[in-house]
Amino acid sequence: MNNYLAYFTIALLILFVGCKPNNANDTAQVQVDVSTIGKHIARLASDDFMGRMPFTEGEVKTVDYLKNQFSKLGLLPGNGESYFQEVPLVEITGTPAEKMEISAGDKSFDLAYLEDFVALTSKTDLEVSLEDSELVFAGYGIVAPEYGWNDYKGIDWTGKTAVVLVNDPGFQSGDTTLFKGNEMTYYGRWTYKYEEAARQGAAGVLIIHETKPASYGWNVIQSGWSGPQLSLESAKPLTDIQGWISNESATKLFQASSVKMNNFKELAKTKDFKPISLGLTASLKISNTLKRNVSKNVIAVLPGTERKDEYLIYSAHWDHLGIGRPIDNDSIYNGAVDNASGTACLLAIAEAFKKSGATKRSIVFMAVTAEEQGLLGSAYYAEHPIYNPRKTVANINMDALSSPGPMKDLTITGYGQSEMDQYAKDAAEKQGRYIIPDPEAEKGYFFRSDHFNFAKLGIPALYASGSFEDFVHDKEFIKKMNDDYLTNKYHQPSDEYDPLTTELSGIQFDAQLFYQIGLKLANEDYFPKWYSGSEFKAIRNEKL
Repeated sequence: MNNYLAYFTIALLILFVGCKPNNANDTAQVQVDVSTIGKHIARLASDDFMGRMPFTEGEVKTVDYLKNQFSKLGLLPGNGESYFQEVPLVEITGTPAEKMEISAGDKSFDLAYLEDFVALTSKTDLEVSLEDSELVFAGYGIVAPEYGWNDYKGIDWTGKTAVVLVNDPGFQSGDTTLFKGNEMTYYGRWTYKYEEAARQGAAGVLIIHETKPASYGWNVIQSGWSGPQLSLESAKPLTDIQGWISNESATKLFQASSVKMNNFKELAKTKDFKPISLGLTASLKISNTLKRNVSKNVIAVLPGTERKDEYLIYSAHWDHLGIGRPIDNDSIYNGAVDNASGTACLLAIAEAFKKSGATKRSIVFMAVTAEEQGLLGSAYYAEHPIYNPRKTVANINMDALSSPGPMKDLTITGYGQSEMDQYAKDAAEKQGRYIIPDPEAEKGYFFRSDHFNFAKLGIPALYASGSFEDFVHDKEFIKKMNDDYLTNKYHQPSDEYDPLTTELSGIQFDAQLFYQIGLKLANEDYFPKWYSGSEFKAIRNEKL
């Protein structure tokens, strides 16, 4: 039996068993249409959409396409009389000098842009610079009172540049009591490290890149942190320059330092760590071109019948990286998996709900902008919510769905946070599946997609997909497939859609599960709760 026939047979059996109605009123047998998913992925990931970068013609085509699809389905505009929520952003195209000058007294050397470092700024000045900025090793760049941790203690950071490690001290420590052990906390995310360095008053911050603790290679840094960058204009403190240096360049810095630290990574894993001046200075200038504009979240709603002021939100980000640095003569970053797949499922699930009929609660379908630039579309929604967070039941977020077929597992990112785990477990068991926590929790995926901003509002959020074991191949095959995507396609022009080779049955299988979870939530009167110990529990309790 070939793989296609095997998947087809298995999928039919699973759907027959898992979607068998319990009573005459059960609408769970409605199927999310796999052809609808394929049609929308093919369109959104086509070259015609130019990589779906905000502020480009690709955005115009994308948001108009989504609006038209929602309208054709008969969904109502989600923001008053409009399908759009305007998101004001500033685009900063920074052009760094080709060399970062490192001075060590009578010795000096240069680091090369893109090869050794990337740098940018969130400041809207036309020019920013580091001028002989003292380089100080600040461990992991973390201030965490609940862990008794402060990597910035004891010095005035004015004019200095923090050199920090990626991830957090628990990573590969073997100590489950050190932060959260191998599971990344928000302190390990690059966004936090930029924010904390700014709060400390540093002039700059450079994160030392390593593939394993970062969870992506230097090629992702080169493509993602160069070219136009979007941000929400904010009154929060900002460093002049933020960026990354390669691990090899960091080694070069430490070797040139007047302070000999062969074990600098181990030094950083203790509460007793204190910042260490490297006896080096850095100089770098960035020239900026600014463009202020408005991007758009695309929002549609299916009103409920009995409790229409209570809302379930499905979300997916529509954006990708646009047209960028050519690789193998291809400069369009199509983003088929990331995230035409999730956006296509958003539309397909909306179609399924229209087929199943009215629900008691209202259902919101939200395609958000600028996820790739730091979850900006969902962050703006969190600051300007259209639907009362106290009346928002839950969020189901879909991002980068890809598998070789229906998966046995449902991997939940952020497992143990809320009762959404149980909703997912119930739906998975009906499909003959089991659930597992994210086996790569050290990569911090819980903080890397839009559900995180809903969670910060106190809204229980589910972010899950099949990613570990399917019904045909062994686990090693799935691992190799996932590794190949992260190494060769993630944030690269090669993330393209090929209808002859892309297997959609696994994506449909996940989308069916998300639909069934939403169907239950949309027809009951219960509000899922955060578990004790979740940092989001207090926020929800306060709002309710």
